[in-house]
Amino acid sequence: MSLIPSIFGQRTNVFDPSSLDVWDPFQGFPFKTIASSGSSLSDETTQLANTRIDWKETPEAHVFKADLPGLKKEEVKVEVEEGRVLQISGERSKETEEKNDKWHRVERSSGKFLRRFRLPENAKIDEVKAAMENGVLTVTIPKEVVKKPEVKAIQISG
Repeated sequence: MSLIPSIFGQRTNVFDPSSLDVWDPFQGFPFKTIASSGSSLSDETTQLANTRIDWKETPEAHVFKADLPGLKKEEVKVEVEEGRVLQISGERSKETEEKNDKWHRVERSSGKFLRRFRLPENAKIDEVKAAMENGVLTVTIPKEVVKKPEVKAIQISG
């Protein structure tokens, strides 16, 4: 991750101004604060930080892939907000606890997650498609064909 923050978040790629993550002000903070000492908030922050998403641009589309193991498609939301912002969010439910259960280790995170990406001008936001297979969410956003301006050579007299 880049160390260059922006107003709305933190850029994951210094050279890509459209790359935008939701900013977590407590990320990397070495001590627990009063706000993050509660288990539900720290779970949500951990889940937010652990949701990994790849963004690939092909000649035809922008393709986002998110690893969401154990989630059903009903637990995930894909939205395009005003200002051309793609938002992927959802919630992983906590496993119910029985009185006779004895937990030895809890490593799988639960809670809410939210990721946002500012889309470039060439994205066709009306044609966004999303599919979920084997715990991987794939969001495909077709690109508009941008015509290159005609270049007319001018003869130099002299």
